Amino acid sequence: MISHIDHLVITTRSINPCIEFYSPVLGMKVETFGEGRKALIFGQQKINVHEYGNEIDPKAHRPVPGSLDICLISVKPLDAVKATLQQNSINIELGPIKRTGARGAIESLYVRDPDLNLIEISCYV
Repeated sequence: MISHIDHLVITTRSINPCIEFYSPVLGMKVETFGEGRKALIFGQQKINVHEYGNEIDPKAHRPVPGSLDICLISVKPLDAVKATLQQNSINIELGPIKRTGARGAIESLYVRDPDLNLIEISCYV
């Protein structure tokens, strides 16, 4: 019945630092839609960005910054990802470490975004 994820929503305390992390650092495209809403586009998916206290209805039961734990698959090798993170002063919390993704073995780096969401950046091995 379900084929893939179209989009998900991230709740942030501040739109601009959130966009600055996901766009220039992780290479996602910023889209403005609706009445000035923001989204981050990558692959065939997107992340809609909601500001805490100004979420769009309907919304999650308790949308709060820092509650997201997501694994993103990189098109670049993990060494290149690590270099980009270091160039942007992004602290690598863990990794590289072997994990299991939806389609098999992956190698991952773990970082935190400005809202302290856990972001796993991985490559299939």
